[in-house]
Amino acid sequence: MPDITPLPTFLEGKLDWSHCKEATPPTDLTVYTECLEQLSTLTDEAFDQDHPIDEIISARAAVVDRILAFAWQSFGLEQENASLVAVGGYGRAELHPGSDIDILLLFADDPAENACNAISNFVTFLWDIKFQVGHSVRTLFECEREARDDITVATNLMEARLLAGDEDLCDTMKRNTGPDHIWPSPEFFSAKLDEQLKRHQRFGDTGYNVEPNIKEGPGGLRDIQMIGWVTKRHFGAHSLQELVRHEFLEQDEYEALIEGQNFLWRVRYALHRIAGRREERLLFDFQKPLALKLGYEDGPNNLAVETFMQSYYRTIMELERLNEMLLQLYDEALLQKDREDEIITINKRFQIHNGYLEIIDKQLFVKYPPALLEVFLILQVEPNIKGVRASTIRSIRSHRHLIDKRFRDDIRCKSLFMEILRQPTGITTQLRRMNRYGLLAAYLPSFGLIVGRMQYDLFHVYTVDEHILMVLRNVRRTSVKQYEHEHPLSSRVFKELPKPELIYLAALFHDIAKGREGDHSILGAIEAEQFCLEHGLSDYDAKLVAWLVRHHLVMSMTAQQRDISDPDVVYEFAKLIGNKNRLDYLYILTVADIRGTNPEIWNSWKASLLASLYEQTKQVLRRGLDNPAEHEEIIVSTQDEAMGLLKIQGMPEELVRPIWNDFETDYFLRYNPEDIVRHTLLINDISVEELPLVKARFVESTGSTELFIYHRDFIDLFFRITRTLDQMGINILDARIMSTRSGMAIDTLQIHDANETPIIEKDRLKQLEERLSAGLTTDETITTESEGRISRQHKHFNVSTRISYYPDEAPGMTAMELLTNDRRGLLSRVAQVLKTHKIRLHTARIATIGEQADDMLYITDEMDQALTPTAEENLQRVLTEALDQPQ
Repeated sequence: MPDITPLPTFLEGKLDWSHCKEATPPTDLTVYTECLEQLSTLTDEAFDQDHPIDEIISARAAVVDRILAFAWQSFGLEQENASLVAVGGYGRAELHPGSDIDILLLFADDPAENACNAISNFVTFLWDIKFQVGHSVRTLFECEREARDDITVATNLMEARLLAGDEDLCDTMKRNTGPDHIWPSPEFFSAKLDEQLKRHQRFGDTGYNVEPNIKEGPGGLRDIQMIGWVTKRHFGAHSLQELVRHEFLEQDEYEALIEGQNFLWRVRYALHRIAGRREERLLFDFQKPLALKLGYEDGPNNLAVETFMQSYYRTIMELERLNEMLLQLYDEALLQKDREDEIITINKRFQIHNGYLEIIDKQLFVKYPPALLEVFLILQVEPNIKGVRASTIRSIRSHRHLIDKRFRDDIRCKSLFMEILRQPTGITTQLRRMNRYGLLAAYLPSFGLIVGRMQYDLFHVYTVDEHILMVLRNVRRTSVKQYEHEHPLSSRVFKELPKPELIYLAALFHDIAKGREGDHSILGAIEAEQFCLEHGLSDYDAKLVAWLVRHHLVMSMTAQQRDISDPDVVYEFAKLIGNKNRLDYLYILTVADIRGTNPEIWNSWKASLLASLYEQTKQVLRRGLDNPAEHEEIIVSTQDEAMGLLKIQGMPEELVRPIWNDFETDYFLRYNPEDIVRHTLLINDISVEELPLVKARFVESTGSTELFIYHRDFIDLFFRITRTLDQMGINILDARIMSTRSGMAIDTLQIHDANETPIIEKDRLKQLEERLSAGLTTDETITTESEGRISRQHKHFNVSTRISYYPDEAPGMTAMELLTNDRRGLLSRVAQVLKTHKIRLHTARIATIGEQADDMLYITDEMDQALTPTAEENLQRVLTEALDQPQ
C-alpha cells in the first residue's frame, strides 16, 4: 500500500481535491497552483499560531503526496511496472516552504518509449506548478549499483516511501539497498562519521559563526539526520523515540533532542518564508526579521536579534553534545562490538575502556565532586585517550548541578582548574570540551552569561564564548613549534614569558563581561583579579592578569589608529606599558585577539604594525622611560645612517644635502634610514619636467604594496590620488603625506587590491604607476558605478557618522577621528570634502572594524595651521552630511 502522509486536522475540509482527482492528464494548472497557494496560507497561519512545527512540515508533505499520486495516475504511469517513491527529506515527510521535492521514478527494467514520454510530461507538469523537484529515473539494478558506489545515494534511498505504483518493486529496492546487501551497519556508520567530520571541517569545525548554516553546520539539522540514519540502518527504526527503547538515550535526552530539532525546524520554516526561497544560511539579511517572526523582543541590554541568536547557538551546542554522545555509543555498539574489552586502570576513580575515559563508579561524582574537573586533567595527561565514554558524558551532564559555590570554593577544585591551565598540552581542547559539556559555564558563572552570545556586527564572526576559546587557541599555538611559522615573533616572545598560565587567564577573561552595562574591560579586569587571588596566585600575578584584561585593546588601537612613526606616540604608549614583561604578555594577547575575532581581518599589514610598535616600545623601555630620546638626537642618528647607506650606493653628500635641506625635520622622524635612501635616490633621478614621480613596489615585511608619490603639492592632490585608486578598486591601508619647504609633496601609501591582497606582479605595478600618474595630471572627473555603495552585509548595520577632534594629539595640526559606515570610495569622498573646503591632509591612519570605518586624519587649513573651533564645527557638519546621505 502507498505510504501517503496523513492530513493533519488543521487542513481537514479546507482543501478542494475534486479537480485534482480527474483521471485525464491535467490541463488547468491553476487548479493545482491555487491549491498550493491555499496550502501555504494555511500552514503559514498555523505557524503564526504556534502550531506544532512537526505537523506543519508534514502537512506540506501530505498535500504534495496527494498531488503527485494524482498526477502519476493522470499521466498513465500507474499502468507501468513502476513505482513513484519519495526519497530524502521528502521521504521522511519533512517539507519546508523552500525544500526540494526529491522523488525516484523506479522501474523494473528500462522504460519503454511511451513510458519515457509520460515521464517527461509528468516532470514538466511538476515544474509548471512550481514544484522544486529533484528527480531521478532508475531501474532496480541501477539503484543497487548507485547505492553501492555512493553512500549519499544509499542514504537517500533509506528514506524511500511509496507514493504510487508497484509496491513489490519498491520493497525489493529497499531490500536490495538495505544493510543485508550493501553498506552493513558498521561500514555505513564509519562512512557517515567520516562524511560528518569533513562537513564540519568545511565550516571551520564551528557552528558559532555570525551567519551560520542551520542545516549543514556543526550542531545543525544534518547532525540530527545523521543520528536518524544510523539508527534506522542499525535498528531498522523509523523514529528517534526508539533510541530510548534501545537504551541509547535517556528520556530527558530524547526530549532535548526533539526540542532542539523543533527549534531548528521553526527557524528553517521562517527562514524559507522570509527569504522566499530555499535558504539555509542565517544571513544578516534575515536575522532581525526572523527574531521578530519568532517572537523575540528588544530588552534593556540585548537586542531581539541577539537574544534569538543566543537561543540558536545554545541549541546547537546541546545538539552537538548529544550528537557526540550518540556517535560514541554507536562506535561502541557497531565498531567495537566484537572486540574484547581492554581496560586500563588510571587510578581508583578512572579507567580507560577500549581507548575511552570512563568512571569506575557510577556514583563517583556524587561521592567525589572534584572528579568532574579531574576528567579533563586526565585527558591532558593521557593524550592517547580517544575521548570520553558515552556513559561518562551522560554522568557528567547529569551531575553538573554539583558545581555550586561550595564546589568553586573547594581548594581541590581550584587546584585542578589551575593544573589544567598549567599543562603543556590539551588546554584549548579540554576547555572546549568543558564548554560543550556545560562545565566551564558552571565553574565560571560569568562565562555562562556569554555562552552563545553573539555580537551583532561584522567585526566579530564568532559568539563571545567561541571567540574567547579561539583567542586561547591562538595563544596556545604560539607555544607549539609546528605553528611557529604562523607568527614567528609571537612564538619567540612566548618563550620569554615566565608564567604562560597568566596569558591563558587573560585570554579567558578579556571579553567575559561583554553584554553588561559598563566597560567590559574594566568589569572583566575586576573579575579576573578576584578569580586569580581566589585560585592562589600572588598579588603581583593577579594584578598583571587584571592589567592585561583592562588594557587588552590598547595595543591594537595604538598600532592601527595612531601614527606610530611618531616617537612621541610610541613614548606615550611605552609609559602606559611600563615594563617589558607587560609588553610581551600584551603583544601576544593582542595578536591572538585580532586573529580570533575574524580570520579575514588579520593580514601581514596588521602584523607589521603590531611588530613595529612592539619593537619600538621595547627600545624605549630598554633606554628607560626617564631618559627618552630627544627629537634632535633621533634625526641626527637617522641621517647619519642614511648618509652612510647612500655613500655605499655611490651618491655623494653634496648631492644629498640639497634634497634633504628641502625636507621638513618631521620627515626624518617618520621615516627609517632605508626609506630615506630610497626616496633620495628616486628624487635625485627625476627632473621637474618628468613629474609626477610614482613608484609602486611590494613590501614583503608589511604584506602590502607601497606607493611613493613625489609631485608638486596642491590642495586637491590627495583627492586625485584617492579617486584614481578607487576607480581601480584599490584599498588604502595607510597614508603618510608630507610637504617640503619648496612646495613639493612626498606621499607614501600602503595599499591592497579589492581582494585585500597586495599587488605583486610587475605588470600590475607598472599599470598602477601609469594610471595614477595620469590621474594626477588630468582634471577629468572619474566616477565608478560602485562608488559609495554598501555591501549586502554592511547595509544591515547603520553606523551614523561621528567626528571627534583631539587638539593635543598632534601639535600644529588637528587630529580628527572619523567613525562611519565602511564602504568602497569612502576615503575618496572624504578627500573631496577636504578639497572643497581647502583643508590639507597630512597623515591618515585607516582602520576598519567590521562594518565600521574608524579613521584618524591629521589635518590643517590651507595655511598649514590647526583648524579653528569654527572650522572644526563647519567640517563636522559638511562631512557628516556627505557621508550620511542615502546610498
